[in-house]
Amino acid sequence: MREPTLVILAAGMGSRFGGLKQITAVDPHGHAIIDFSLYDAYRAGFRKVAFIIKHEIEEDFKAAVGRRMEKYFDVRYVYQQLDRLPEGYAVPAGRVKPWGTAHATLCAADAVDGPFAVINADDFYGPGAYAALYAFLTEELPENEHAMVAYQLKNTVTEHGTVARGICQVEDGYLTGVVERTKIAKRGEDAAFTEDGETWTPVSGLVPVSMNFWGFQASMMQELAARFPAWLDENLRTDPEKCEYFLPFVANALIQEGRGRVRVLSCHETWHGITYKEDLESVVSYIAKLREDGIYPETLLD
Repeated sequence: MREPTLVILAAGMGSRFGGLKQITAVDPHGHAIIDFSLYDAYRAGFRKVAFIIKHEIEEDFKAAVGRRMEKYFDVRYVYQQLDRLPEGYAVPAGRVKPWGTAHATLCAADAVDGPFAVINADDFYGPGAYAALYAFLTEELPENEHAMVAYQLKNTVTEHGTVARGICQVEDGYLTGVVERTKIAKRGEDAAFTEDGETWTPVSGLVPVSMNFWGFQASMMQELAARFPAWLDENLRTDPEKCEYFLPFVANALIQEGRGRVRVLSCHETWHGITYKEDLESVVSYIAKLREDGIYPETLLD
């Protein structure tokens, strides 16, 4: 069995947060969310990690996180840059926005040699999620059998603005479709989303959502690469400056074509993240409570 790799999407500079949120401390010891993610991943069994970053944050990121983790993991650094495109394609004039999660993951192709997980650097997923996904990735499975950790929507929203979530349809434990909603707002125990900024559609807080915590067989890298040119051809015509190549697009296509399956691993833990500055206080409080409950020690992977 090839050892699974944990791919961490850490290239974003956190424009809404107003700083480099990947390395913002969430406890008195200076640990960031990514430190808790790596601790959970390590105790679940992961020993290989690929950090997807930008050259612009490379030294800050290595100083704050990377070099410490090299003691515990086989660490690779991968760079997501706008000009990492298929031959014959160029960055559109005026484009500054990254190409999305599928493009970021594809940038790690040379650092992955087997099954792999994908997470966001600034999302707190909980220890159970890592244990479940590592168990999946270490099974002997067909190359078209993938997985996704699903959370209840009510456990993933913020009080301080809108969020992007993949709304999932699930049958018999497998994903049948996922729709990326980029503006979801909390409405009590439920939520609502908008496409135009004016009309809001209510959605139950109990629906399963993707928090970009995926488990893929190695074949997914080939799928991401093979589908990227056609995606560019279609989307550069309509939205050259802002279109994004998301992982759910590719997962959906495989499902609809009958060429792949995505097992849904349910998670009832509460997601926490720092989308906005105002989210930081609740994350700090939540981490402190977990420490009080004995879920985390004072020292992580330091």
